[in-house]
Amino acid sequence: MVTFKKNNNLKKKILIIIPARSGSKRIPNKNIKLLNNKPLIYYTIKYALKEKIKARIVVSTDSKKIANIARDFGAETPFLRPKNLSADQTLDFPVINHCLDYLEKVEKFYPDFFVYLRPTQPIRIKGEIKKSINILKNNIKIDSVRTI
Repeated sequence: MVTFKKNNNLKKKILIIIPARSGSKRIPNKNIKLLNNKPLIYYTIKYALKEKIKARIVVSTDSKKIANIARDFGAETPFLRPKNLSADQTLDFPVINHCLDYLEKVEKFYPDFFVYLRPTQPIRIKGEIKKSINILKNNIKIDSVRTI
């Protein structure tokens, strides 16, 4: 999670980014493989929704099928990620930057914080997002928090 601005006088805009590409070599379409009769991405989207924070939940994917599934469970998919940002070797930062650039240029949306949730971690502790954002809000010397 990263904060872009440290202005506590404004109401903070939070963006949750869930990366979900289709081209995994070891397990093709792993983000939508069923786990207890639900696609794997379902658990991350539902976790973000249950956190009860006012946030945009955006899935960054290169797949129309994943995008449709993500929308069915309550996430937004305002774009399809380019194939050159969906390779095995693609790092997180280009994916994050693509999402942020798109939202800024096309929608004029500028989040104060973003949260990066991988769909391949379906089990999370309740309240992690709120706790992490509060750590950032209350500590002006730090600009990111990572949960493990």
